[in-house]
Amino acid sequence: MSHIDKIRGYIRESAAEFLGTMILIIFGCGGNCQAVLSSNTAVSATPKGDYLSLSFGWAVLLWGLWFVSGSCGHINPAVTLALASLRNFEWGKVPYYILSQLLGALCGGGIVYANYYHAINAYEGGSNIRTISGTGDLFATYAADYMTSLSCFFSERNEPIPVWLVPATVFIALLGISLALGMDTGFAVNPARDLGPRILTAMVGYGKDVFTYRNQYWLWCPILGPILGMQVGGMAYELLAHKRSESINNKSRYTDASSDSTRTPSGSDAA
Repeated sequence: MSHIDKIRGYIRESAAEFLGTMILIIFGCGGNCQAVLSSNTAVSATPKGDYLSLSFGWAVLLWGLWFVSGSCGHINPAVTLALASLRNFEWGKVPYYILSQLLGALCGGGIVYANYYHAINAYEGGSNIRTISGTGDLFATYAADYMTSLSCFFSERNEPIPVWLVPATVFIALLGISLALGMDTGFAVNPARDLGPRILTAMVGYGKDVFTYRNQYWLWCPILGPILGMQVGGMAYELLAHKRSESINNKSRYTDASSDSTRTPSGSDAA
């Protein structure tokens, strides 16, 4: 492969991560905005969605993105880090994959905010009013008031989806997560999905509270929680279920077998 082809490959991969994550946020956060903002009669005469429709929307969207990409797109920093830790994904690609995902989420959040700008004004009561409890939580995730800090961390830590599931199972898993566990912390699951739109809300007037909320909740719950949860879940899958050669349990065995088969016999071995 020439140097130019390698550069084109990096650009193509970065663009795919950027666009995939952006689409995820446009439809996901856009669905949040439509369902919640339309519940206010100043915005719409009748509601245009509910929690069930939101859950199906996020699940169908993620399933669709994984299906059309052939499960090759990550669109999630936790997935990228897990593949680098437990598979042969190149660590050199990790920084620009995660950066592309974050920028895609930021741009997706910006598109949704621009589309619903006037509806947000009507819902909040003016263009100079922006509150987390009002519309900020339509873009980023925040814990329910009754949740303790420790409960928040383990709620997110247990939610991430295993990397190696087929798209149909991804759909079922995310739908189950959102329906059964989403109320506590908003099922961020994806660090880029939370951080990108959170940065956007800080830029458009929601203030520093989006980052200072609950002693930097944004860092240890929707960022570190899914990343650590994915590592633990992936390791458990590797140790208990995976049997193919790319498993970290089998790498040394297959490597040894390969080296033995290619080694030139000598001495008593040759005899």
